[in-house]
Amino acid sequence: MEKLIITAAICGAEVLKEHNPAVPYTVEECVREARSAYDAGASIIHLHVRYDDGTPTQDKARFKVIIDAIREACPDVIIQPSTGGAVGMTDDERLQPTELHPEMATLDCGTLNFGGDEVFMNTENTIRYFGQRMIELGIKPELEVFDKSMIEMALRMHKKGFIKAPMHFDFVMGVNGGIGGDIRDFVFLRHSIPSDATYTVAGIGRYEFPLAVCAIVDGGHVRVGFEDNVYLSKGVLAKSNGELVGKVVRLAKEFGREIATPDEARQILGLKARV
Repeated sequence: MEKLIITAAICGAEVLKEHNPAVPYTVEECVREARSAYDAGASIIHLHVRYDDGTPTQDKARFKVIIDAIREACPDVIIQPSTGGAVGMTDDERLQPTELHPEMATLDCGTLNFGGDEVFMNTENTIRYFGQRMIELGIKPELEVFDKSMIEMALRMHKKGFIKAPMHFDFVMGVNGGIGGDIRDFVFLRHSIPSDATYTVAGIGRYEFPLAVCAIVDGGHVRVGFEDNVYLSKGVLAKSNGELVGKVVRLAKEFGREIATPDEARQILGLKARV
């Protein structure tokens, strides 16, 4: 099996310090959490950014400050900005971090009910627009899929030339409005992607570690972090993103998977080698 790529989604756009006091908002807090994850074994930092009061933003300048600070603390880590942003943001607002020319960025492949009246909008034209932008800028998209239909959309976009192969998927499982987080659901998604594609699994809440085990055993990759889950175990808040990554490292060791370094992750994902 390939070595295991661990992604740390360190803060998200919705989770708050009220949920876990260690959730980062400020530049210094983001660096602290990125470094804790990196030191524990993460090779990718999936990045949303906030203002100091916790308000989510896609502001390019804010992304640059935080990316530069993380890069100084973790020179070789892969930083993967989110283009999801937060519910209600425009397409161009969400795309701002791509102007910083990251190696990777997320590309959401469908619309999702997020609970109550919140709808995370990703029309077919939005997906085309984001895909074309990433091709133009040389950014590898991580294809965020919350349901099987979003895999079908990604495959159609690939056939039409808006997403390049080999594709890399992120199965986000257990979100309200999306696919569940059972092993049956994982198997369904896993066997719905092309044979040359890679994938990461991001289980939400209580699904995080059971789905991590599925991916470890199957040869896939794993995402953990405060964006998805703030608990190390039932009722026990994680003290850092590094604690969540460390738990995946221990699980991987039990099943004989070695952990990929950032440069090894680049090779697996087909990214350019670091200069």
